Amino acid sequence: MDVKKILISLEKKFPQKPAIIFRDQPISFSDLKDKSFRLANSLIDLGLKKQDKIAIYLPNWPEYIFSYLAIFSAGLTAVPLDFMFTQEELISCLTHSETKVLITKEKPGIDLEELKKKIPSLKIIISLDKIQNYLNFQDLIEKGSNLEPKVDINDKDKSIIFYTSGTTGRPKGVLLNYKHLDASPAAMDYFVDLNNKDVKICALPFSHAGGLVYLQNCIVYGITLILMKRFMPVEFLKNIEKYRVTCFHLVPSMYYAILHLKEFEKYDLTSLRWVDVFGAPSAPDALKRFHQYCPNANFLNGWGLTETNAPNVVTPMGSNKIESIGKPAPWIELKIVDDQSKKVAIGQVGELIMRSWVVMEGYYNDQEATNEVIKDGWFYTGDLARVDQEGFFYIVGRKREIIKVGGELVYAPEVEAAIHKHPGVTEVAVIGVPDKLRGEQIKAFVVLKEGFNLDDGTLRLFCREHLAHFKIPSQIEFRNELPKNRTGKIDKNLLKV
Repeated sequence: MDVKKILISLEKKFPQKPAIIFRDQPISFSDLKDKSFRLANSLIDLGLKKQDKIAIYLPNWPEYIFSYLAIFSAGLTAVPLDFMFTQEELISCLTHSETKVLITKEKPGIDLEELKKKIPSLKIIISLDKIQNYLNFQDLIEKGSNLEPKVDINDKDKSIIFYTSGTTGRPKGVLLNYKHLDASPAAMDYFVDLNNKDVKICALPFSHAGGLVYLQNCIVYGITLILMKRFMPVEFLKNIEKYRVTCFHLVPSMYYAILHLKEFEKYDLTSLRWVDVFGAPSAPDALKRFHQYCPNANFLNGWGLTETNAPNVVTPMGSNKIESIGKPAPWIELKIVDDQSKKVAIGQVGELIMRSWVVMEGYYNDQEATNEVIKDGWFYTGDLARVDQEGFFYIVGRKREIIKVGGELVYAPEVEAAIHKHPGVTEVAVIGVPDKLRGEQIKAFVVLKEGFNLDDGTLRLFCREHLAHFKIPSQIEFRNELPKNRTGKIDKNLLKV
């Protein structure tokens, strides 16, 4: 992807059209190009060269977007980091990525001087705040040239290193090239009819692949992006109504949070043309209830990973198979295999593997981890799936989510989907816990609708209507909320503590 050429084209086509609306303040496509080019040229003037790593550690503000586009316009490599990362996690990821420049802002608990001392590669810190001895973000934009940066960028140049967590043990950075930036727009072109009249709303962090998809949609299709600093269900609905949002994508837990709001039914969602759920196995019954309140919209399910430049598989427009993730794009080759990498029969469960140009180059500076997942040109996703006679794929769960109960295999998402059928359940997460007799037993963590009373015995009786006896949770723990990561997915690791 040549971001420079795209920004120049957008300025010519839609100079005054809002590219981004943040806190009711519009930023035109002309301003977007101008600020991005000015920052890009300032970075080049600092002596940065192609493939140098520039980390972004900011909230979901427009400055995150300017930083991304400036980095891509200058042929540099972006290292987008979650603004929730701690000092220790930052040091781990910045050291591993060999970052030279950090773009950030003041935040309690983050000591910039300590970062410079502990990270050998880190030479420059750029702050959104006026801090003595540090470069200022706005100053760089004001001083930089707004002319097209004179850098030749090739498809195989490194564009991004995504850290899917802030682990301080062995960080895994997903390494992408500039050709990979074309993957999401190509998928949108194939799966949905996105066009410059659309308005999308982004509540996913730009530090994650799902957030970057929104930015790619914005610049490639010339759409207006309604940007939220964080996901807040009521504000999300208000923005849909106010700005006549036409489409969006979210993870399942965000849909559930919206669906169970008391105020949900009062908002006008008729502007929605399509909505897409992705990122985790979902409960079809709960998601179908959402569709009742935006009947004009196509309701889609999709799948893909950071390592595969999602989305890769999406249900066709107009399909009623919401329980399926759909069919792959033509450039995606999928197989379902057993533990010996042999293809399983139609309808049988196995690991989903992929071969395509959209698959990452590997994990940055970690050949061992790369070899664990890329074998003979195939990427082993770790997701368990099956395919039906019509070629529709279904995600059953993650390999690590298999619970072995007395020799029987239980897939956590299947149990979760059954519990979600109960009208009093808002959220549920299922894990396996050790059991001396049966190896493992099933434990469910359940959040109920406000004002709804339900005990574990009654819920188990309900489960008997939908699950085999060995799949019924032995333990049920009711909670007020479940722990989430920054993309809104339930963090099961925290439930296992």
